[in-house]
Amino acid sequence: MADSVATTQTLVNITGLRKFYPLPRPLRDIVLLRPPPVVRACDDVNLTIRSGETLGLVGESGSGKTTVGRLLLALEQPDSGTIDFDGDQLLDLEKDELRGARRQIQWIFQDPLSSLNPRHSVLQAVAHPLRTHGEIRNVTDGLDRVVELLGTVGLPATIADRFPHELSGGQAQRVCIARAIALRPKLIVADEPTSALDVSVQAQILNLLKRLQQELGMAYLFISHDLRVISHLSERVAVMYAGQIVETGTTADVFGQPRHPYTKALLESVPRPKLRAEQRGQVIHGEALDVATVPAGCRFEPRCPYSQPECLDPQPLRSAGAKGRQVRCILDRIPEPVVGGRRSVSGDREEGV
Repeated sequence: MADSVATTQTLVNITGLRKFYPLPRPLRDIVLLRPPPVVRACDDVNLTIRSGETLGLVGESGSGKTTVGRLLLALEQPDSGTIDFDGDQLLDLEKDELRGARRQIQWIFQDPLSSLNPRHSVLQAVAHPLRTHGEIRNVTDGLDRVVELLGTVGLPATIADRFPHELSGGQAQRVCIARAIALRPKLIVADEPTSALDVSVQAQILNLLKRLQQELGMAYLFISHDLRVISHLSERVAVMYAGQIVETGTTADVFGQPRHPYTKALLESVPRPKLRAEQRGQVIHGEALDVATVPAGCRFEPRCPYSQPECLDPQPLRSAGAKGRQVRCILDRIPEPVVGGRRSVSGDREEGV
């Protein structure tokens, strides 16, 4: 797998991406002409996605994962940075050119029912992108195509006349997936697509996404806080904290031997009831970072058990081995913490996270 990933063509190359959101200022700050505080939702993000692969983007809620997805789809304009998609600079495209590029990038939302128009039937919802991009003249002309797409995602043709309120969560998400693949895109941004579903339905949707990727050759940017889902679906993973990527690499390398303390703590926070208390990993102490008041150095430093004076300086991503492994940390190796009178054994972690 590693060799095939290494030789696959790069589809998306994101470099130096930044997006800051200004916050309201109190009257005193306005009078004193103080600059408004900003939320650094996305700060110097660098990512690559290769054709046909799944890149998992993980991190706590509020870490900036969804902002990266919205910038990639050009739903918002970044403050700085570049997004190269299949040889085109998305941020430099004119309106008509961007419209053409967008058909190659589709989105699967977290809540399928809220992402469907309650006044549109399943037929209208799935046919919408086909009409928008001129592949069909009207909904009636697209009936056969819609029925085919519904069959591809495991839904019967009879569901085409139903409305969103008549669908289960799993059915609604399958409709959204059918709509997303209607134009045969090269990339799908999936933002927590299973978090609103029952556990049994989650597995079905994940297996469906894997099958569609094999059949259609699409790439996924899979955004999730569920490490087990990322482990199941992704070849490579990027870990995000407080608007920055802190570690990237193959999923096997990052999950098997984390190089950033935040990654390690995130992995060890996954519940493992079989482990004894003294075998369980380190807990992340302190509050999540307020991204409106970030430190100049490592953003995880206030919560890091391995903090050193050098961590107060800015920490760029650096190479950390083969296969594109990168880490934003001064440590070459994370020390094993002493727990219960002995050092914890990383091998005590269950396989598959």
